[in-house]
Amino acid sequence: MELDARRCYSALKARDARFDGRFFVAVSTTGIYCRPVCTARTPGQDRCSFFANAASAERAGFRPCLRCRPELAPGHAPTDAVRTAAHWAVARIDAGALNEGDLERLAAEYGISSRQLRRVVETEFGVTPVELAQTRRLLLAKHLLTDSALGMTELAYASGFSSVRRFNHLFKTRYGLNPTALRRRGGPAALGDAITLKLAYRPPLDWTRLLAFLASRGAAGVECAAGRRYLRTASIAVAGKTHRGWIAAEPLPQQHALRLEISPLLMPALAPLLARARRLFDLDANPRVIEEHLGRDERLRNIVRRQTGLRVPGAFDGFELALRAVLGQQISVKAASTLFSRCAAAFGEPVSVVSDVARSAAMPDARLQLYAPMAERLAGAHLRELIAIGLTRKRAETLRALARAVTEDGLVLEPGADVEATMRSLQALPGIGAWTAHYIAMRALGYPDAYPHADLGLMKALGLRKAGDMLAAAEPWRPWRAYAAHHLWASLK
Repeated sequence: MELDARRCYSALKARDARFDGRFFVAVSTTGIYCRPVCTARTPGQDRCSFFANAASAERAGFRPCLRCRPELAPGHAPTDAVRTAAHWAVARIDAGALNEGDLERLAAEYGISSRQLRRVVETEFGVTPVELAQTRRLLLAKHLLTDSALGMTELAYASGFSSVRRFNHLFKTRYGLNPTALRRRGGPAALGDAITLKLAYRPPLDWTRLLAFLASRGAAGVECAAGRRYLRTASIAVAGKTHRGWIAAEPLPQQHALRLEISPLLMPALAPLLARARRLFDLDANPRVIEEHLGRDERLRNIVRRQTGLRVPGAFDGFELALRAVLGQQISVKAASTLFSRCAAAFGEPVSVVSDVARSAAMPDARLQLYAPMAERLAGAHLRELIAIGLTRKRAETLRALARAVTEDGLVLEPGADVEATMRSLQALPGIGAWTAHYIAMRALGYPDAYPHADLGLMKALGLRKAGDMLAAAEPWRPWRAYAAHHLWASLK
């Protein structure tokens, strides 16, 4: 990221973790430099200087903050690969990676030893991977105690504990609270057979536009909207086993939160599911800061004012989103949705053949009849099968190459991946160019500065025709170009 002071200050005000390690801020009145996620009070912009790395800040005479500890910022250079792996590992732990697996398996994913990963995680975060995992399980259990009506046994296992006894012991030891007593304070009643939880967000949230965006691009049978409610089928693999069910979400009145209903069959995958749901609805964004930044530009000022609370829709599954992006190249949204529906019908798993779902947890909407296609299925598909759904041979080859890159070459399409490296890998595949790579980075990787500048809709919204002009016009919007793009797309409707 170029160190434009205005862009950096906007990211600093948002305390957006996606920029941690990409720059450091030094404060002239204190002589201290910090990470952009520091919890100290945000200084005025006139007192801030921005540096690409800690060494530059120290050379300028600033000393490191003792609160946010700049030495713990994630790095992005090749020599910092082990530190980056530690942050990836922590993200995986937050999503429940150690519930069923072990540290050795997690370390192997990054090509380092468990001892090395344990040491770096402890250096980076001051706690061991096991302690991080325990805290994540306890906080999830507290969430379930407060916001669900799950029984104690189900709750303990859904939180990642191996036994109720272990859960009770850790909860009482760590928090000084009895889980049963906390539950007696009053949790909500279950909604039918579903588990219900709250997902909080920073206001405002334009749920109407978010819902319309997701529903208009969904595949028939995989996802749908019913009133203000979003529903979809869900498949999540945990420890080598795929769990299938459904989720439904809608805003809670008078609260800055969504109510998330979850099929009981997805309880073993609860931790990664919650992480995916937050990404799908972009619930961790700070819209007020983003809109304040974008609204300074004349081109966007009135658009942003009319569309406050707009989010960048994420992805429930990275490969599924990439598949949609490839299918949507150079065609209308409606045509892309039709193609994805055909692809889901041909290569997805029908709900009716999954006996557990049919027997134990009926879908909440009759329109949900398919699970989205998995990369493994498309990687092994014959070209004639792909062509049969209405694809050209070149587009079919692109889909299969993408699926094989995910299943065979380890291409990771989820937040935490190295954005630049992932985009290079995507564009090395046949039939994937800059537009598709940026769109995938925007939604699957959660990259807030992704900007598919050659998009015809964006050109129309700005009244421009040249790629160079599109990039120049967007320069003041950084590091929030993905949000600017969605504001422009929404303004065309």
